[in-house]
Amino acid sequence: MSEMNELINLNEIIDAKFGKAGTADREAFDHKAFSNYFAEVIKYRRKQLGLTQEDLAQSIGKKRPYISRIEKGEDIRLSNFALVANALNMSIEFKIAE
Repeated sequence: MSEMNELINLNEIIDAKFGKAGTADREAFDHKAFSNYFAEVIKYRRKQLGLTQEDLAQSIGKKRPYISRIEKGEDIRLSNFALVANALNMSIEFKIAE
C-alpha cells in the first residue's frame, strides 16, 4: 500500500490504462471523457434552472430523447451544444491553446 504523501500522476495512470496521447485507444478515451464532462455540466445546469429534459428540448426545437442522449454523453454535436448552452444561459468560449 502506498504512503499518503505519495504523489499520484494522473497522466501516467491514463497513459498506462488507455495508451499514450495520439494512439487510437487514447483518442477514444479522451473523446468519451470530454463528452461525459459536458454531459454532466449540461445536466447540472438544467436541474439548477429547474427545467425538465422536455422543457429544454422544446426550447431548442428538439425532442426529449435527444436531451437524454446529450446528458448520457452520447451526442454532443457542436452546433446543438451551442443551442443547448444558449437555452441554459451559458456561454461557450474558444481560446487558442499555447
